[in-house]
Amino acid sequence: MIEVTANEVKFSAYRADPEGAPKGAVVVLQDVFGVNADIRKIADGFAAAGYVAVAPSLFDKVKSNIELDASADAEGRSLTAELGTEWPIEAIQATVDTVKDAGKVALVGYSWGGYLAYLAANKVKGLACAIGYHADGLLEGVMEKRRIPTLIHFAEQDPLVPEEDRIQFRARRPDVSAFSYPNASRGFGYSAGPAYNAEAAEKAQERTLFWISQYVVGQGPVLLKNAGAYAQAKTEKKGKKKADDDMGPPAD
Repeated sequence: MIEVTANEVKFSAYRADPEGAPKGAVVVLQDVFGVNADIRKIADGFAAAGYVAVAPSLFDKVKSNIELDASADAEGRSLTAELGTEWPIEAIQATVDTVKDAGKVALVGYSWGGYLAYLAANKVKGLACAIGYHADGLLEGVMEKRRIPTLIHFAEQDPLVPEEDRIQFRARRPDVSAFSYPNASRGFGYSAGPAYNAEAAEKAQERTLFWISQYVVGQGPVLLKNAGAYAQAKTEKKGKKKADDDMGPPAD
């Protein structure tokens, strides 16, 4: 474990390092159960794939050493409600800053962490891409155009993300790559969890690793005008553009 500080609040983070020189870094965002064995195993997997992986213990601001099991969902959600999103975003930024010397940085979140990854993608500096697993609440920020390449994994049997929400999300955010997994429910990627679905987990991980390889290891996205997340052409030519040049995808 390492110690990180965000806005004068110290918190711990689980860090796993690869053998040899890292390809880049992955910040792993916890679900409502804290940085438990599932999250640490995921971080270890990214390290085995060649990345520095760090999972910040976001609950530390209100209560330290939280590791919950699947039966403690209500307790975990109570902690997330107490935390809100402002400080977790600051903590994510501080965590990203600790690993940026390893190369480009990807953000991968699960459940509550998937929601935070989606928010942080437009707020945290120094990110190459963001990935969210079975995140709920995404429709709350659906109107905001993506600033970095974003990948979302939906479980079709997730009671917190009904089919209508997935349809609306895809319609309003065509700049996000979103996949749904049949017969998969919330937590399908945790190999030791009750909802583990090997087929869905393997497909999602393959897509996640490809996504990270493309944007962390490989060449960055081509900056195209009117291309949603990739319309980042506010770079050197920002002052030369008309205000309505980059409209992004339609809102409705």
